Amino acid sequence: VLALIAFICIETIMECSPCEGLYFFEFVSCSALVVTGVLLLMFSLNLHTRIPQINWNLTDLVNTGLSTFFFFVASVVLAALNHKTGAEIAAVIFGFLAMAAYAVNTYLAVKKWRMNSRQQNSRQTSDYIRARTESREVDHRPEIQRLDA
Repeated sequence: VLALIAFICIETIMECSPCEGLYFFEFVSCSALVVTGVLLLMFSLNLHTRIPQINWNLTDLVNTGLSTFFFFVASVVLAALNHKTGAEIAAVIFGFLAMAAYAVNTYLAVKKWRMNSRQQNSRQTSDYIRARTESREVDHRPEIQRLDA
């Protein structure tokens, strides 16, 4: 929502003399809005379960991390190059608010990603230990004879 408000604020600006900062902010806010919207739609409709080949936790982490970084850069650039109009100031404020929201989401995504990778590592470790234990239990299998006997 904050990215949408920032995008609307930047679209209301009619004239600019150095427009590069404005165009960059517009690109960042629109891109973040579209990518986050698509991911939100996929997660809310459980479409992500139909594509298990993609690590969705990592995808969400990368999206929120990049959005945080680019909103920070775009907001700083627009704050430095603005003409002190109301729409530009509002866009900068909502840009920093969107950056903060994405930063919180990045923190939560990192925690979720670490928790899932720990669970996978413990599952792999227990499977490895079970396989090693089963491979050493040759005395209980009469069909496998020892070479030294």
